[in-house]
Amino acid sequence: MQETGSLTSPPQARHYGMDWLRIAAFVLLILYHIGFMFTPWGYQTPSRGVVEGVDVLLLALSPWRLSLLFAISGYSSAAMLERRQGVGVFFRSRVTRLAVPLIFGILVIVPPQPWVGAMRDTGYTGSYLTFLTNDYSLFQNVNGIPVPRWIHLWFVAYLLVYTGVLCALMQLPETVKSRFKRGFEWVLAGPLFLPLPVAFLFCIRLLGNGWTDTHQLVDDLAAHAHYLPMFLFGVLLRQSPALLEAIRRQWRIALVTAAIGYGVIVACKMAFPGEALLPARIEPLFSAAKALLGWSAIVALFGIAGRYWNHDAPIRAALVEAVFPFYIIHQTLYIGAGWWLNDFGLGALGEFLVLVAATSIGCVAFYLLGREIAPLRPLIGLGPDRRQRARVPNPATA
Repeated sequence: MQETGSLTSPPQARHYGMDWLRIAAFVLLILYHIGFMFTPWGYQTPSRGVVEGVDVLLLALSPWRLSLLFAISGYSSAAMLERRQGVGVFFRSRVTRLAVPLIFGILVIVPPQPWVGAMRDTGYTGSYLTFLTNDYSLFQNVNGIPVPRWIHLWFVAYLLVYTGVLCALMQLPETVKSRFKRGFEWVLAGPLFLPLPVAFLFCIRLLGNGWTDTHQLVDDLAAHAHYLPMFLFGVLLRQSPALLEAIRRQWRIALVTAAIGYGVIVACKMAFPGEALLPARIEPLFSAAKALLGWSAIVALFGIAGRYWNHDAPIRAALVEAVFPFYIIHQTLYIGAGWWLNDFGLGALGEFLVLVAATSIGCVAFYLLGREIAPLRPLIGLGPDRRQRARVPNPATA
């Protein structure tokens, strides 16, 4: 079968496989967050108890879910740079699409989450209106909980910073950028394509908090050392036939090594289940398995997207537009729904199904409402309404 839909499509062509991968990554992230409510890892949730084995299931996603999103964001950024007229235009566009919803999210979307946490964890008794008007915006601790906060919107803040780094790098002389590109291709586009990034991830996660991110921007060294290179890898991937070919050749091997990495993770967790700490002699093996899964899964998913998913469908454009608003609102929805479910006694399965349904309905309503009201579009991360522009007749052709 000819791979007409492979990652090696012409550089200026839209890669539909990457669109579908982005959609799938955000959907998995939302399901991951809901599943987190049933694990022993600790989370801002009123869900009843811990469901055995959910943490092991989620460990199949946790080593790569965020780095995949940063890599896809880098690939999309490179594609946007191809279409924009200069780095300055690109940067202003990205600031509008990222900073505006970030600020809106901190001020409007996020506050219910620390309010629920304050009521559950600290005995806070004030109403939401009292919390919002008297406590949230004062840059203080409310019963030990710091506010205001960006909570899950840290991803947007980091992506905004990495976009700034990319724009700064784009100002380097063309000869310097070309040498860096050739150097990375020479190192990665061969037998080191799988093992070298795995070793890199293993080493950097020995820094700071290991595989636990702080999401505090200025105090998150291991996360930046992980996610910024992933973002820049995505940028390079858009522009490098050599790396695209490396993925085409090795994604099936990566699928196998990802399975091996996850198998080691499962074995470690079966030996030391629940909240039991891994012994010092086992921890390096566990971290190496997460690094192996973390990189191999990304390579495998890029390969699958290029081989099987690079085709359009009528719903694709709407889903691509919708996933960012979904991300902005999803965590507030399921935390609020989980708090409301406290007194119903539905059990774990009932709670999970209701949380998925409530979050899905809320995300769709949030997107559809914001999409149709022009002043709300930039607040939820949407650009100008192309449908409206398409409906306006061109005077030159009227």
